[in-house]
Amino acid sequence: MSITAYKRTITQTENPRQIERRVFSNVTAEMEVRSQEFDVAEKASDKLKILSEGLRDSLSYNQRIWQTIRSDLVSPGNALAPDLRAGLISLSLWVENHTNEVLKGQKKVKPLLDINRSIIRGLEGNPMHVME
Repeated sequence: MSITAYKRTITQTENPRQIERRVFSNVTAEMEVRSQEFDVAEKASDKLKILSEGLRDSLSYNQRIWQTIRSDLVSPGNALAPDLRAGLISLSLWVENHTNEVLKGQKKVKPLLDINRSIIRGLEGNPMHVME
């Protein structure tokens, strides 16, 4: 199946909220693979090794997702309520800064996973559990 046909099939079978949930679920699962090992590693060399074994790519992908969301949120056609947009923009900036600190070995991955899981729950329609 061509990429164009695949994209068309997805948009015909999933609404944007479902697509966003799937994207967040996939990147969160990718980050989880090595996050616990990274978060408990004490030596910089161990953290660098874990990052080079795929965690860096997953973190960068997550960062790009949040940058894309931020770009959409600041566009004039975005229909979300201004308060929600502002909160999500602030959150996307936090994700970017925190990710940069993780990549330097100075922060843990877990808070990024927690944020993504909260977003996933919200996209599933469980707003009471968002940002616990």
